[in-house]
Amino acid sequence: MNVAILTMFNGLSSTYSIVNVVSDQIKMLLKANVNIKVLVSESCPDSERKGIFLNENIKWVKIVNSINGKTIMWHDYSSPTGKVHDSFYEEVDIIAEDFVKHLKDVDVCIMHDILYQGWHLVHNVAIRQAQKRLPDVRFLEFTHSLPVPRPSNMEYPFSLRFTDMPKTKFIYPAYSGIEALAKQYDIPVGNCAVIYNSLPLIESMSKEVQAVAESIDIYNCEVLSVYAGRLTTGKRFEKAAALLGAIKNKTGKNTKVIFCDFPSADIDSKVYKEIIKAEGRKFGLSDYDILFTSDTGFKYGFPRQSVLELFTLSNLYICPSFSESFGLTVLEAGSRGNYIVLNEAVPALKELGSKLGAYFMRWDARNFGFDTHETYNPSEKAYYEEHGEIIVKNMENDKAIKTKTIIRNRYNIDWIRINQLMPLLENR
Repeated sequence: MNVAILTMFNGLSSTYSIVNVVSDQIKMLLKANVNIKVLVSESCPDSERKGIFLNENIKWVKIVNSINGKTIMWHDYSSPTGKVHDSFYEEVDIIAEDFVKHLKDVDVCIMHDILYQGWHLVHNVAIRQAQKRLPDVRFLEFTHSLPVPRPSNMEYPFSLRFTDMPKTKFIYPAYSGIEALAKQYDIPVGNCAVIYNSLPLIESMSKEVQAVAESIDIYNCEVLSVYAGRLTTGKRFEKAAALLGAIKNKTGKNTKVIFCDFPSADIDSKVYKEIIKAEGRKFGLSDYDILFTSDTGFKYGFPRQSVLELFTLSNLYICPSFSESFGLTVLEAGSRGNYIVLNEAVPALKELGSKLGAYFMRWDARNFGFDTHETYNPSEKAYYEEHGEIIVKNMENDKAIKTKTIIRNRYNIDWIRINQLMPLLENR
């Protein structure tokens, strides 16, 4: 598929919100292996191309923005009536020719505010003129501002800001604006669609977090747990994996765990990892649900700042540790809005968790001269599944945790690409 993004940008400052929207759309299209060309004004300086705009798989096209050696001045024609400047239609003709030249080989042209904004009226007229010579091209017109009421009195060409365009789907970022958008263009609601703006959580984080995200599906999991610590049996990594496996098995939730680990002298890391994965499998996880950061290039530990970023993405923290003197990681996870599950038998965790409103379960513990060994009736599996179901219900009833989970799951470029953008591009 060949897709053009028509923006007519004069600059690429990230403070301009549409620049960020286009940046995310390019990432979506690249992930979908779509051939991309981006159409900007010839006045847009190459020096401002950074990040994704420098990707070698993008064809960068500059649309004419001068006539007789002079820069075309854009006028804000937001009124439904009036008079255009003297060179308006001459400018339309040369811009339309450039549109035909650069769009004749594309399947879909994505436009951003070209039909909506008053200062793009010259491009609005030009693209409609060009469309007559582009019979095989479909269009998506994104509106990024509140739709305006349809005037009762309009004159051409100002009326084109309120006029349907053939083979065009009109896009808005929220369902609440669809009816108003349809009224503006006097089109059926069915000729409109929603594509959310995305929040690039992972993309805004450290390169370490981005590297981890390439190895496990962070965006789409419903239960994401991060557990950081030295890879020693005292931290009971395998118990965290077992509980998460039971949660997945009992609730059907897409469940993942990231262990931010570093080696310990008391057990071979490779051996202990196999034990942890075996326990996870026993209770319901697959090997694809478990990731050790030491297996992604961070053999001797994951940067603390990046651990904190992972806690921003996760929603469940489990600490079944055998012994703790304080539990600083509990504070780190809690400060990033995670539901906290702690070993009640460890005094330091009991003390800290009671202040934080944590959920308690019981695992073996050793501290201050005592050594406890838990037994579960009728079984450890039943114990984990019973508590796992309660934990998930509590998480769903916690508005803050529910909010961060929905934002991570739904407003990311993968979900938007798969569920909103690509169906429109592929639907002929």
